[in-house]
Amino acid sequence: MTVPGRRSSTFMRLLRSGFTDPSAAARLLDSDALASVRTDPVLLDALGATADPDLALLGLVRLAEAQSGDERPVLLDTLVSAKPLRDRLLGVLGASEALADHLARHPRDWHALVTYEAADLHPGLAEFEQGLAQAHDPIALRVAYRRCLLSIAARDVCGTIDVAQTAAELADLATATLRAALRIASAAAPDDAAACRLAVIAMGKCGGNELNYVSDVDVIFVGDAPNGGGGADEAKAVQAATRLASHLMRICSETTIEGTIWPVDANLRPEGRNGPLVRTLASHLAYYQRWAKTWEFQALLKARAVAGDPDLGAQYIDAITPLVWQAAERENFVADVQKMRRRVVDNIPASQVDRELKLGPGGLRDVEFAVQLLQLVHGRSDAGLHSGSTLDALHALAAGGYVGRTDAAQLNDAYRFLRAMEHRIQLYRLRRTHLVPEDEADLRRLGRSLGLRTEPVAELNKAWRRHASVVRRLHEKLFYRPLLDAVAQLSPGETRLSPRAAGQRLEALGYADPASALRHLEALSSGVTRKAAIQRTLLPVMLGWFADSADPDAGLLNFRKVSDALGKTPWYLRLLRDEGAAAENLARVLSAGRLAPDLLMRAPEAVALLGDPEGLQPRTHEALAQEVLAAVGRADSAEAGVAAARGVRRRELFRTSAADIIRSYGTEDSPAEEDPGALVDRVGNAVSDLTAATIAGALRAAVRDHWGEILPTRFAIIGVGRFGGHELGYGSDADVLFVHEPREGVDEQEAAKAAQTVIAEMRRLLQLPTADPPLLIDADLRPEGRSGPLVRTLSSYAAYYRRWSLTWESQALLRAEPVAGDAELGARFIELIDPLRYPAEGLGEDAVREIRRLKARMESERLPRGADPTLHTKLGRGGLSDVEWTVQLMQMQHAWSEPGLRTTRTREALAAAHAAGLIPAEEAQILDEAWVLATRVRNAVMLVRGRAGDTFPSEARELSAVGRYLGYAEGTVGELLDDYRRITRRARAVVDDLFYGA
Repeated sequence: MTVPGRRSSTFMRLLRSGFTDPSAAARLLDSDALASVRTDPVLLDALGATADPDLALLGLVRLAEAQSGDERPVLLDTLVSAKPLRDRLLGVLGASEALADHLARHPRDWHALVTYEAADLHPGLAEFEQGLAQAHDPIALRVAYRRCLLSIAARDVCGTIDVAQTAAELADLATATLRAALRIASAAAPDDAAACRLAVIAMGKCGGNELNYVSDVDVIFVGDAPNGGGGADEAKAVQAATRLASHLMRICSETTIEGTIWPVDANLRPEGRNGPLVRTLASHLAYYQRWAKTWEFQALLKARAVAGDPDLGAQYIDAITPLVWQAAERENFVADVQKMRRRVVDNIPASQVDRELKLGPGGLRDVEFAVQLLQLVHGRSDAGLHSGSTLDALHALAAGGYVGRTDAAQLNDAYRFLRAMEHRIQLYRLRRTHLVPEDEADLRRLGRSLGLRTEPVAELNKAWRRHASVVRRLHEKLFYRPLLDAVAQLSPGETRLSPRAAGQRLEALGYADPASALRHLEALSSGVTRKAAIQRTLLPVMLGWFADSADPDAGLLNFRKVSDALGKTPWYLRLLRDEGAAAENLARVLSAGRLAPDLLMRAPEAVALLGDPEGLQPRTHEALAQEVLAAVGRADSAEAGVAAARGVRRRELFRTSAADIIRSYGTEDSPAEEDPGALVDRVGNAVSDLTAATIAGALRAAVRDHWGEILPTRFAIIGVGRFGGHELGYGSDADVLFVHEPREGVDEQEAAKAAQTVIAEMRRLLQLPTADPPLLIDADLRPEGRSGPLVRTLSSYAAYYRRWSLTWESQALLRAEPVAGDAELGARFIELIDPLRYPAEGLGEDAVREIRRLKARMESERLPRGADPTLHTKLGRGGLSDVEWTVQLMQMQHAWSEPGLRTTRTREALAAAHAAGLIPAEEAQILDEAWVLATRVRNAVMLVRGRAGDTFPSEARELSAVGRYLGYAEGTVGELLDDYRRITRRARAVVDDLFYGA
């Protein structure tokens, strides 16, 4: 754009000064309102220094146009001659559209800025009360409130006061406003005012002297009779006080032509909005002593008497203070506080969570909750922590040694920056919001208001994310590092927690045996060795991850065991120190239950898998078989060969269980996997492949030890049940069938004896007492069950199935698949059984009735005595058996014509049944969800308890660990059981329809 002459020069200067619309700015400068100052370079420079020069210029023109008579020259002369006032006025106009609107409506209010022109004059409660003294009605109070607010905002945006002083002055202004509103309400109802005593208790940020520009002002009302009497006088006094309190709330909250001051929120009172607005002091105390929840005491930490009867207010504070500082002794105190914080985060709309400055992860509430939690834990014995202000409390925590000084300083900086962002966001339109704007112009104004001028948007986002990252680590920073100060050898004179205080903190954070935990910490971190120094760096983070589990004590104990075993190995501590993922992965694994730690303790060097990016990826069946067979081939004996194979199995079980835990729990860098079905499939495939490879290794060892390389009979092992379906869990046995075929020229009896011998040897080798878990081979699904021969020839199987096979045996063959031995013989076995398990034209009515009868009998006879049928994962309502029999019935009826149903895997068969139109999508989803959940519960029980089980654990900590594995937060075990019952109840309804034809 080309602008001739002076306008071209002005245009370029405006552009350099930060105006985003120089053309519009030039037109405003040419207006009559600024005629005497439009060419003054001082004014242009001052406008360019504001957060939004375009907004500041527009506001200035509106203000000048609103001046009457001789007022405009006074304003403009003062503007160019008085720098402090110029900076404040233009600073407000460039940062707040709402205050510019106020000045346009009340053009003389700019004089309020002259009062505080001296940088060292900071108004307090008395000055604000004076500023509101002439307001005798709600509208006048609003105007006077905005006038006082103008003086705070002007010094805030110019940097005369910092964010903490701004928040304190806003709280003082709120206090003065509550007093003025009560004065107006009392004047309107003098009889009520005379009939009662009313105290207004500020809560939240107002009570803590750290208020925002626009925020609900939380209060609690306390009433009493003028003479303190009870009975009818007290009841009448409470009624009168309630009317006064209600009028006070309306005065502040109602919207008029002058807008709203702020809502007065009394929902923090006993019983919340369902409770009476005003109570006597005795009624308050009775509630807090009998019924109050933990969060209510946390809220009372900031309680401060601000208006009304000062004696009654003081009595209230004196009475509730001891209750506040006893709150940490309540059962589940920390869990309750953490649960409340999680609930706040969970309620943030997904579209807003990344922009939520206050409530989101890494936001202001994270700091406030953590500081309050530390205050309540340690304030029982340290009155220096009794502060309602977050920053003052953080300073006290650092001074008392409860928080490291460096950590406190970083958190202080982060909190101040985030609060400053919040202030400037709200100041723009004086609206209650905590969302970081998305509009580029809003972000630019916000960044410039915080002093970021080169690339304001980019610099703002970078600084915001950096500070939020600090806050996200506050849990570790505030809770765990000081614990080491209690037990580590520190430099002389450094403040540290006493062992008693450290033990209290561990107990509050969920450690059931703080004394043992302290001993572990001392063993790990004391001394001046390099190992101890690295441990002191690692442990604060590790302790946080342990405490985030259902059994922190076990996590810490297991970590000590692993460290004792590997502490002198150079790579171990270096791995944990330098590979952040390895340390967090280890912490999750060690505190999630017994199985994975037990596997790791038998070979601690497997911890290296946790730091390898590929270390948690399952290995292929081919790779496993190759490694196992090679290890067996190198061994000197069958025992040594199978010992090597079982060692591989132990390592791979650890790999699989560790990956399962980490993917289920998630880490800071990698959230929990969202698809439970994928987790189940990954575990089932990995454990099944590993079992097949181990059995193949045992077969090779047994054959070589007795016959060299060639067995007198061809021999194949057929996996059935979960093994054949690639659905093994951590605690599953290997269900198999054995089939052999004598080699040419070998006597049948000799061949049968060889097959029997190799089976017995395999079983012996796989169950030898060693440090590795045994592998049990179960052949009870063979023809005639336990009464039948352990191994048959292929022709014997053919004869049996032709003459004697029952329907249930054909059903059992649905998941038959060769897993080891002679591949060609295994393939011929599958050819033999396919017509049985996929009968031509499907099942007849008699066969269907037989399957249904057998299933019903199993339900009535095999469920363990006393077991809850709604919670038994295998045989219970809607459990594994229900889903599998329903799917298998569809396979036997329709697989002859639907090739997709010819699979050994339950979920694949269910998906194929839906694809073939045999089951609606919704019902297929219901069955799949139930099957996956029941399978995950069984896996979780094994991971947590170290032994297999089909029901939920009865012990509370174990049940909580199962819940955490399944994605349920601490304290939500009831929801887990309810969800399980609901999901399986729906599945049973589908089974009744599809399987039983109900």
